[in-house]
Amino acid sequence: MLFVFAFGLGLAAPVLDLLGVIEPIAFLGGLPFRILGFAMFGLGLAGTLIAQLAMGNSWRIGVDKSERTELVTAGPFAVVHNPIFAAMIPTSLGLALLVPNVAALAAFLVLVTALELQVRLVEESYLMRTHGERYLLYASRVGRFVPGVGKLKAHSEPSWPS
Repeated sequence: MLFVFAFGLGLAAPVLDLLGVIEPIAFLGGLPFRILGFAMFGLGLAGTLIAQLAMGNSWRIGVDKSERTELVTAGPFAVVHNPIFAAMIPTSLGLALLVPNVAALAAFLVLVTALELQVRLVEESYLMRTHGERYLLYASRVGRFVPGVGKLKAHSEPSWPS
């Protein structure tokens, strides 16, 4: 639901701006922020598409608990374990800088919250159940959305003398 709300709010932001319902945030309205926003949007969109292509046949919208997909660890997945969502963050922030109003910034914050909840509560638990120790070892080496940040802790079992 948060994804849908963030998407709707993100679509409403420029409309509300054009209708004069919401005023732009003045200090974010300058040309440097617009250029930064355009660059972030373009690079984020390209990163999202590249990460989706890197997933190959494992790419899905949502999690189907009855389906088993391959664990993808190559390409952008060698750097972070969720590069699609990682790239969606600068894409959304770029849009917020292109239409710098309260609705656009709120849409960005709601999206980041939705991504965190989806990954932590749904995707990581699914991947742990599906791939077990292999996923845990992989996710302990790479960050969640940023390289080195949000790595899972690898639980090592005590070794008992034989």
